[in-house]
Amino acid sequence: MGFGRANVKLAQVEDGRVTAVTQIPCPAIADPGKFNQAVAVALEACPAEGRHAVTMTGELSDVFPSRAAGVAYLTGLMIKTTGPATLFYSLKDGLVGGDAVRAHWPDVASANWHASATLAAQLCTNGLLVDVGTTTTDLIPLKDGTAAAIGLTDGERMTEGELIYGGVVRTPVMAIAQTAPFKGRMQGIAAERFATMADVYRITGELPDNADPYPAADQRGKSVTESAGRLARMLGRDADDAEFIAWKALAHYLARRQLEQIEADARVLLEREDLPVDAPVIGAGCGRFLAQTLATRLERPYRDFVDLIDCDPEMADLAAVCAPAVAVALLASAPAAP
Repeated sequence: MGFGRANVKLAQVEDGRVTAVTQIPCPAIADPGKFNQAVAVALEACPAEGRHAVTMTGELSDVFPSRAAGVAYLTGLMIKTTGPATLFYSLKDGLVGGDAVRAHWPDVASANWHASATLAAQLCTNGLLVDVGTTTTDLIPLKDGTAAAIGLTDGERMTEGELIYGGVVRTPVMAIAQTAPFKGRMQGIAAERFATMADVYRITGELPDNADPYPAADQRGKSVTESAGRLARMLGRDADDAEFIAWKALAHYLARRQLEQIEADARVLLEREDLPVDAPVIGAGCGRFLAQTLATRLERPYRDFVDLIDCDPEMADLAAVCAPAVAVALLASAPAAP
C-alpha cells in the first residue's frame, strides 16, 4: 500500500504476479482521518489472510504539524488496522517493522520513490526511471542494478535534480512559467492558482481520464472549454478574448516548458552516471506520456514500468500509475535471499 498526500494506492500480488491495483482518493477534508477513510475502502478489496507492506509520502500532507507526526500517524494507523506484522519501506534497510520506524522515522518518510527504483534496478540493470505523478517528477538513475540516487530526503533530491516539484495534475501553472506568449507578445502570468497543469494537459489532449480525481482550481467542471477558461484567467483574460486555438497554443507552450525542465535535469543525471547510450528511459506515473516524449528527445529507448513486471493485462495502466505501491508489494512478496 502507498500513502500519497491525496490518495491511497493498493497493489495485490500473488505468486509474484500483480493481480489487482486500486487508487482511492482521500476525502477533501482538513483532517488526518481522511487517511483512515481511504484505508477502510482499500482494505475491503484485500483478502483477510494477506500480508501488508507500506510506503508513503502522505506524511507531507498539511493535515500533520510535521513529517515526524505524519509518519507516526500513518504507521500507527496501519499497525492498528492490519496488525503488528505490517512492514514499512525504509530507504536504508528495505522492509522493516513498526519498531524500526519509531526509531528511524526519517528513513521511512517519502521513501516511495526508492521502492520503485530498487525494484526497477533489479529488473533493468541500467536506465533512468522517470515517474511523473500528479505533483512531482522523480528522476532516478539506475546503474549496475542499483538505484544510483545521491539525495535521500526531498531537500537533497531537489538539490541533486533527482526530484522536481512539478507534476501533470495538481501543480499550479504559475510554478511552470512566469511569462508566456499570447497574440505575438510575451506577457506575465498571474501568481495565482487560477489553473493547474491538469487544465493544460486536458487542452493538449494528453491527460489520462483517471489522472485527476481532485476538484478543479475554481471548483467548476473539467471540460476542455472550462479548462481553457481557467487558463485564460492566468493571463488576466477571459476565454472569449481569443479563439480556442490561442488557448491550445498556450497550453502547448506550458507543456513544453515543463518537459524542458525535466529534460535538462535528466541530461545532467545521465552524464553524471555515465549511463550507456542504450540505457532506456523507464516511465511510470499518470504523466508517463512525458517520459515517453523525453526518451525520444534523449534518443534513448523507452520502456514502460509495467513492461518490467508480471501483471494482469487489465491492471497494466494502474500498475504503472501506482508504481511505488506495486514495487513495495513485489519486494515484500519476493523470496528471502538464501
